[in-house]
Amino acid sequence: MLACVHSSAVVGLEGVLVEVEVDIGPGNPGLTIVGLPDAAVQEARERVRAAIRNSGARFPLSGRITVNLAPADIRKEGPAYDLPIALGILLASGQVSADLTDTVVLGELSLDGTVRHTAGILPMVGIAREHGLRRAIVPAEDAAEAALVEGIEVIPVQSLNELLAHLDGQAPIAPLPPTPIELGDEPLSGIDFAEIKGQEHVKRGLELAAAGGHNVIAVGPPGAGKTLLARALPTILPPLTREEALEVTRIYSVAGLLPSGSPLIRHRPFRAPHHTISFAGMIGGGAWPRPGEVTLAHRGVLFLDELPEFSPRVLEVLRQPLEDRLVTISRASGAVTFPASFLLVAAMNPCPCGYHGDPVRACRCSPHEVARYQKRISGPLLDRIDIHLPVPRVEFDKLADHRTGEPSAAVRARVEAARAVQQLRFGDSRRLNSEMTPAEIRRYCRLDEAGERLLRTAVERLGLSARGYHRVLKLARTIADLAGAERIAAVHVAEALQYRPQEVG
Repeated sequence: MLACVHSSAVVGLEGVLVEVEVDIGPGNPGLTIVGLPDAAVQEARERVRAAIRNSGARFPLSGRITVNLAPADIRKEGPAYDLPIALGILLASGQVSADLTDTVVLGELSLDGTVRHTAGILPMVGIAREHGLRRAIVPAEDAAEAALVEGIEVIPVQSLNELLAHLDGQAPIAPLPPTPIELGDEPLSGIDFAEIKGQEHVKRGLELAAAGGHNVIAVGPPGAGKTLLARALPTILPPLTREEALEVTRIYSVAGLLPSGSPLIRHRPFRAPHHTISFAGMIGGGAWPRPGEVTLAHRGVLFLDELPEFSPRVLEVLRQPLEDRLVTISRASGAVTFPASFLLVAAMNPCPCGYHGDPVRACRCSPHEVARYQKRISGPLLDRIDIHLPVPRVEFDKLADHRTGEPSAAVRARVEAARAVQQLRFGDSRRLNSEMTPAEIRRYCRLDEAGERLLRTAVERLGLSARGYHRVLKLARTIADLAGAERIAAVHVAEALQYRPQEVG
């Protein structure tokens, strides 16, 4: 007999509908799985056999069982096919009678028949809905995530035995109501700008970064507050929109990083990988590519502390996502593209000992050591960073001052107002000034006469490259947006030029 059950696979971040075809025919008893399965799928034979037997059903002992996962040219990986394979075997052997033509089935089985968590539920259920399927049978643990997909009925199951009772009509399972998308107004970080003493210039730079999506690097001695300021940045970023939240949740679902009990990512990601991270860990990779840190930071912040300590290969690979807002990983079997629209915040010391130029502690490094340390960061990478911030030592008077500064909520309100201006400008809530094309720069970055004279002088004296020229204009546009100015004035250009890289040696 032949049975067919719909399931799904994940390629990159996208779901692909898979048909699990089960045939029981004459031949030596056994179970064969074909259709480009990986080792985890091949091991489903033993899990399915035990789960069926321990759920009170009968595993067919006579005849050859062939399971085909179609289309056969797409790699099938992971244990999500356990439940549809088991259900297909029971349908083909006549032990279950149910119409599943409009249903997608997903889930890993334990040996006792319990249905376990499966990564990537959101994109897999999403592709089923796009193909017109009306129902999804998923692990109870993942049901709230599946219910984020509108227009599909979600049946949460805890065990194979429970599913069989549901299909037989003995104990119907009530569909799960749609999961409401409620986004938190408060950022995840508890560090408020008001509690950070001094560093007003740095706070202003971070405000510009948040408003226009500009990348930042902070240079200063140890203990000056670089890491604290970076971790406070999420408190001034606008909350995720509905579309952004679903986009980020899809990434974390595929990566298997959704927090337990939280089917939706409600706050902008803040990723801070250690400097020992590998190339594949940063950019993504593997035999079948998985998202790396640049993708996990999508719509959020990627914080690289002690920037020169990262491997040069890891740093150089950041150039493509910083420019294109995506990363493409190629393998012999094909290429996968992951989104990587993140705000880069980097921090570094001015020298190996950290005190070059410090007015209090003497630097122990030679000029050669200072120059070599600085050269660990390539020019092309630094040129993709719009805002370069010196972070000086905080004076005692400011540390001892009991008065608090401007709270993050006030800064966040200005950032949201500036982003609203950009949304009207580009007609897209996800595009920011830092992403303007040359044609858009020419259209939207018009200077007054004094501003044009100042920028001309700066290009001649500073030797700005074409990219540097465009980045100054983009940053000046953000400064003008925060000031509520339609035209870029000389004062906006002057402030933008202050954030150009400066020699620390």
